[in-house]
Amino acid sequence: MINKLVIENLKHRPVRTLLAMLAIGVEVTMVLTLVGLSYGMLDESARRTRGVGADIIVRPPFSSALSLSGAPMDERLISGYFDKQEHIALAMGTVVETIVLPETMTGFNLDEFIRMNGGLRFIDGGPFQGPNDIIVDEFYARQKKLKVGETVNLKNRDWRVCGIVESGKLSRVFVQLPVLQEITGNRGKLSQIYVKLDDHKNLEAVMEKLRNDLKEYQIFSTEQFISLISIDNIPGLKAFIAVIIALAVIIGFLVVFLSMYMAVLERTREIGIMKAIGASPAYVLTVLLRETVILAIGGSILGIALSFGTRVLIHALVPASLQQQIVPGWWPITAMIAIVGAILGTLYPGWRAAKQDTIEAIAYD
Repeated sequence: MINKLVIENLKHRPVRTLLAMLAIGVEVTMVLTLVGLSYGMLDESARRTRGVGADIIVRPPFSSALSLSGAPMDERLISGYFDKQEHIALAMGTVVETIVLPETMTGFNLDEFIRMNGGLRFIDGGPFQGPNDIIVDEFYARQKKLKVGETVNLKNRDWRVCGIVESGKLSRVFVQLPVLQEITGNRGKLSQIYVKLDDHKNLEAVMEKLRNDLKEYQIFSTEQFISLISIDNIPGLKAFIAVIIALAVIIGFLVVFLSMYMAVLERTREIGIMKAIGASPAYVLTVLLRETVILAIGGSILGIALSFGTRVLIHALVPASLQQQIVPGWWPITAMIAIVGAILGTLYPGWRAAKQDTIEAIAYD
């Protein structure tokens, strides 16, 4: 009986019901999109790191998992140290320069990169022909609407797009290492070094020697480094997500509070009649709470559906800058956030409806 009454009440006011669900859906979408972006961009970074094909990554002191501060490493480390070490087949240095966050360009030696992992797979164009040539991946080309032969201005310099490659290896934008060193004022300097071994079985022995010899540097196996690229290890990211979730709960609370408060006012006489024929305050409150839960569940389903839409939109408009992942594990979490926020928003209007005088409610106009 109660469920039928709840459904009829919601159907009787379809516009208000749909707007409340939409508002809750936007709340859920906001959380899922933020979480999806966090996971998507971290997974993309891990995928590109793994695509390099290196066994060991050597980074400068105090650098974080996702950022590098300039190019503080001496390029002579490669010829003077790494090339002389047993079991090291190849050491390749790169320079990373920020274009516009989160976009970066990487300076590297293409011949060494080919030896490291087979090189880039060209969709159009080909390797560098001159110092002003630039290679971009398919996502960057799509976002910036670039074609081979066109000119793009980056870091106050005009570059000719000589090739477009498949994504998933090292970076989205590539230039020649000496050129990027020169224009950034880092001649003879590197941001990081990738090391490939003659046999992966020698990984632990080589890493132990590197850590003993290069105590001031950060030295990771590729898999160890990828394991650091997570939400738990990125400073401030978990706190940022927590703030967004708190804002989402507040939004859900306010939306449902306003919706249910207006519903109580609109149904003052109806509630008075219900109480006159024997409905208890608990019954009235139960009806309103059930309406709220249905709104929250419907809004959550709508929000999950909308998160697929934001993923498609982001992939279409800014595939190089942002990557959104669908994270099903967060669906029940966001649904509970929406339900809790909605219930909190219903408590006062529900209490007010349950406590109002029956005679005054019937006489309300």
